[in-house]
Amino acid sequence: MDFTNEFRVNLPADQAWALLTDVERIAPCMPGAQLTGVDGDAYNGLVKVKVGPMTVQYKGVVSFEEKDDAGRTAVLHARGRDTRGQGNADARVTARLTPDGDGTRVTVDTRLTITGKIAQFGKGMIEEVSGKLLTQFVDNLEGQLAAEKREPLPEVEAKPESEPESGSGASAETAPAAPASEGVRPTEAPSVPRPSATAAPEPLDLMSVARGAVLKRALPVVIVIAVIVIVLVVWLTAG
Repeated sequence: MDFTNEFRVNLPADQAWALLTDVERIAPCMPGAQLTGVDGDAYNGLVKVKVGPMTVQYKGVVSFEEKDDAGRTAVLHARGRDTRGQGNADARVTARLTPDGDGTRVTVDTRLTITGKIAQFGKGMIEEVSGKLLTQFVDNLEGQLAAEKREPLPEVEAKPESEPESGSGASAETAPAAPASEGVRPTEAPSVPRPSATAAPEPLDLMSVARGAVLKRALPVVIVIAVIVIVLVVWLTAG
């Protein structure tokens, strides 16, 4: 099964690529998705889904086949499974960024193979639900960008250099030097390791994505959507 999803980011292509590979900024925008760890070239993720009072989760693994920073293109292979054994999904995903006026269009082409009970559900439902998830992602992303633009930069006050007071009884030349403390070394800026996991998200409320009769049939399809969402969250955060 082949299908395509698209969304637009209101940034030039170079800025959009940089933004969409920033783990701390992007991961919270993907509904229900979490990057849980990195094992070599494999990236592990999960999607939490809420249907009424019930919450379930789906796990997936993604690895890069190609990543072209200059061409702003990535090709990934993903595998996902329902933890209750309802079925498996395997996807090869190509994501690319292209300039679109003063913004950037992101195109995600997916070749999907599904097995088990979920194989009975059609392409139309999968496209519909995945499209709504991407719409939520873009809305969250644009909200985050707007909030960052409104937030003022912190002001930094310069500290005046201290001068010795007259009549203090000791000049800089005669004042005794402070004894050196043993074991005390100059403070070094801590290194910032690449994040291996993102914070646990709020579960994706499936009722906000699929309603009515569709909702009754949609839960098994979420494993397929989970694979796509995990692919996106890994691609968008693993740069």
